[in-house]
Amino acid sequence: MSDEVVEKPAAPADNLVTTRHTLPSGEPYTAVTGTVVLREEVFADGRFEGHRPKAELFLTAYTLDGADPLTRPVTFAFNGGPGSSSVWLHLGVLGPRRVVMGDAGALLPPPYGLADNAETLLAVSDLVFVDPVSTGFSRAAAGEKAEPYHGFSGDLESVGEIIRLWTTRNGRWMSPKFLAGESYGTVRAAGLADHLQSRYGMFLNGVMLISSVLDFATVDFNHGNDLPYSLYLPTYAAIAHYHGLHGDRPLADVLAEAERYAARDYPWALSMGNRLTPDERAAAVATVAALSGLSEDYVDRVDLRIEHIRYFTELLRSRRLTVGRLDGRFTGWEADSGGEHFTADPSLSAIMGPYSAALNHYLRTELEFASDLPYEVLTSRVSPWSYREFEGTHVTVTDKLGAAMRANPHLRVHVACGYHDGATPYYAAEHVLAHLPIPAELAANVEVRYYEAGHMMYVHEPSRIRQSADLAAFVRGEQA
Repeated sequence: MSDEVVEKPAAPADNLVTTRHTLPSGEPYTAVTGTVVLREEVFADGRFEGHRPKAELFLTAYTLDGADPLTRPVTFAFNGGPGSSSVWLHLGVLGPRRVVMGDAGALLPPPYGLADNAETLLAVSDLVFVDPVSTGFSRAAAGEKAEPYHGFSGDLESVGEIIRLWTTRNGRWMSPKFLAGESYGTVRAAGLADHLQSRYGMFLNGVMLISSVLDFATVDFNHGNDLPYSLYLPTYAAIAHYHGLHGDRPLADVLAEAERYAARDYPWALSMGNRLTPDERAAAVATVAALSGLSEDYVDRVDLRIEHIRYFTELLRSRRLTVGRLDGRFTGWEADSGGEHFTADPSLSAIMGPYSAALNHYLRTELEFASDLPYEVLTSRVSPWSYREFEGTHVTVTDKLGAAMRANPHLRVHVACGYHDGATPYYAAEHVLAHLPIPAELAANVEVRYYEAGHMMYVHEPSRIRQSADLAAFVRGEQA
């Protein structure tokens, strides 16, 4: 038996790299990228025994050189998943460099491209991109479990802690502060607006919700929940329009008709069930089929209830194509053209390669951060994600966003929606905002912008240009 003593690994330490760069406008900025150690306070028998490393979170921070920290805004940005790194917002629309990949119907071949982003939000706000635990290069500390961070509260607390640490260490408590979240990142952003206030007294100036989903009842196709069927209908109509199934009608006219039907007649028809007369049912089937681009026979067979993955698989079946969930403008093929559910989202397939290649190149060669770990762009390692706080009810953060706005009447909210987004439909976002628990006096604090693209609306070049301007205007406090 060996008497060799096994040494414990050294305690983790921050591992940050600083590089200098210049915007296309000529302004110099500093990039700091790497991992920051999160620690928890340890108590035993009521006595404080120090701080224990719990996780190492990866971030990339951009600060404009020479700016006044008392007036210079800072935006903390992250994506969703759960299980997504911040690569999409980082290299898609906000950061100083951006992916060049083409668009639906005109994708570029590997290895794609990386270019300066002349429209970067860095022009008006410093930027901090955060990768939650198990995404990007973020990991639990040695000897610690990652599972506590794979859930609603653990995620909020860890991302909130990295925001507090960065703000404190960089002397930015008096800076105007914003959050920008995409997809599940909007759940995180809404929760953080309340958490940062209640835990640290950190009041924000604004929250940017890109492709938002604040109430899961609006998107969960569960038995007995008819709400998503009507809220998805305008998105189905937009996707059908894009693929030529509404003739030469303007998109605005198609959406207006779909919204009118989804607001009143469609929910009524679904609620009636078998109490519909044959004529009423036939009229509902005909309208839903015409708007969605599906056949009346199909709509009748699914009892007027079109589940979204089934829709993306069915819409262009006659062409032996599927359409994208994240972005219905993209199409793809299946090995079995008769399947009920597609096996891959063609829009995710289109963007995964370009963003993965660009991020791995950019971090290592331009930001000079070295790591042999795989950068987890979008991982399933966070599954199952814990929603134990919502046991017995559906997941919603509308109460938290409402509480944050009531406590801080200067908190403004920007919501960005893609008409062709089949993951977080725009009409569902409108429904949630209409039910946000805030007084009428605060309604003007919420603005909504729409784009003729999907979940990552910035992959569509005209949308990227316009969205960049919209976000910059929001940070500057300009009213449309």
